[in-house]
Amino acid sequence: MSQIKALSIEEALSHAGSYVWVDVRSESEYARAHIPGSVNLPLLNDEARAAVGTTYKQQGREAAVQLGLRLIGPDFETYYQSLLAVAKSHNKKCLFYCWRGGLRSQIASTLVQWGGLPVCMIQGGYRSFRNWAFDALAAPRNYIVISGHTGTGKTEILHLLKAQGESVLDLEGLANHKGSALGGLGLPPQPKNEQFENLIAYTLGSFPINQPVYVENESRMIGQCAVPNGVWEGMQTADFIEVSIDLETRIDRILHEYGSFPVENLIEQTQKLRKRLGGQHEQAAVEALQQGDFRKWVELLLVYYDKSYTHFLEKNAVQSQKLNWNWNQKQPSLLSLLALSKNGIKK
Repeated sequence: MSQIKALSIEEALSHAGSYVWVDVRSESEYARAHIPGSVNLPLLNDEARAAVGTTYKQQGREAAVQLGLRLIGPDFETYYQSLLAVAKSHNKKCLFYCWRGGLRSQIASTLVQWGGLPVCMIQGGYRSFRNWAFDALAAPRNYIVISGHTGTGKTEILHLLKAQGESVLDLEGLANHKGSALGGLGLPPQPKNEQFENLIAYTLGSFPINQPVYVENESRMIGQCAVPNGVWEGMQTADFIEVSIDLETRIDRILHEYGSFPVENLIEQTQKLRKRLGGQHEQAAVEALQQGDFRKWVELLLVYYDKSYTHFLEKNAVQSQKLNWNWNQKQPSLLSLLALSKNGIKK
């Protein structure tokens, strides 16, 4: 039996698509945060892991190993079959990791190797990935921030840039939230903040280091997810391109995006803006929804959002290149944006 090869996290990530990444930590460890794209096959569930940990502290490693094997024992064959099924279904070499690249990933790797399949482990486990992620998030990048009023279509512009082959960091997409009071409607639950950081780091790690990274202008908090320090600081000193479209088109786009949601959901989210809108405007916005006047509802919300955007520009003394965007002529507008970004912003 050959020795199981342990890869550094840098080596593993450089050939990420060659492996099926298997996280053998417990279900709660995985749910909190994991390496993006990995599958979870816990060697020990939460209850068993807690018991083994307690035994290790009180009686030492040997007693903890014996308890772990005893707890795994009844499900050993089932677990073995699950590992083989994952390896065969992906038709790739398994790459295992636990918290520190220790006993759990060693056991799982050995089992798959017994089945005659090639395996590898990540040296240092998930902890080594987190260290790599910290470095990736702190690394300086040439960010270009796409800004503009609510309803301009900034996220869609990012998607067009990505389709063009540009490096795009879609923070709202990674956070499962659009950043506004309505931002969570129709989207899956947000990731834990640690996982949000992992997703950002993993995305940045896939970009050439010398290529501009396009990102949407955001608040520090996107729903419950906080933009990491390094990325946030890079965005504050980045070049800004301010995209503008006419008010009526903005209203139409917002209506298209949110008009199909149940009225009660829209009312609930609107009521959360009472402090910011003011009681009178919030009440008027809710009444507009109750009367089916969605256009008036959007107009009332935009009074608040436009004031907030203007305040942000003034507070941060943002200097930007202006770009009049035409959604009826997307490709020429996109080419104009790319030309602006290549010329740089005069400060």
